Amino acid sequence: MFSFFPLILVAFVVLVIVMIVAGFAQARRRREALAAWAVSRGGRFSEHHEHDLEHRHPEFDCLRCGGNRYAYNLVRGDSHGRRFCAFDYHYETRSRDSKGRSKTSHHHFSAVILEAGIALKPLSIRPEGIFDKISGFFGFDDIDFESAEFSRRFHVKAPDRRWAYDVLQPITIEYLLAAPPHSLEFDHAAVIAWTGRCFSVAQFESAITVIEQVLERLPSYLEAPS
Repeated sequence: MFSFFPLILVAFVVLVIVMIVAGFAQARRRREALAAWAVSRGGRFSEHHEHDLEHRHPEFDCLRCGGNRYAYNLVRGDSHGRRFCAFDYHYETRSRDSKGRSKTSHHHFSAVILEAGIALKPLSIRPEGIFDKISGFFGFDDIDFESAEFSRRFHVKAPDRRWAYDVLQPITIEYLLAAPPHSLEFDHAAVIAWTGRCFSVAQFESAITVIEQVLERLPSYLEAPS
């Protein structure tokens, strides 16, 4: 009796090989697109891993998830007089399956860090999720604003609540409600934007624009040089 098992096994192996080759080709096209973007902006591109980004920006929580953290596909350049670093980011998490075996999961997302050129204070602005709503129910609430829609859609945290209100003026709230949703974090000199997914070149540009527009809307009394 003829067995289809060898054919199925061969087909599976071929499919795996095709997927691996396609993955390498896609990664190469992405590097080429980012390198071309870097040139178009007068910047520079590096595909090498950098493991110290989290140490240079210790207040950015998104850079401290999991283990084996590193940035790669980095584009460094200048946008309207402000330096930026756009990059892909990798980290690992570990879990156990139903049989108790350890499993490593690899996570990738993109982000942009833009230097503000003025002194800032820590601030987190991100789209509100279901766990935020649950936390709010138990009293772990974020900072609310006069705009009910903004307070419903965004989760805002800051050690200095006055700073959050100063940054998120009505004009900035109106912009963020209309802009593509990003998570934003301020440290003392820069702002990072990310969404939890890998960006296309156009999405990197969008992230830079969102940060720039928030900084451009800062009240003049906050704009003492850093």
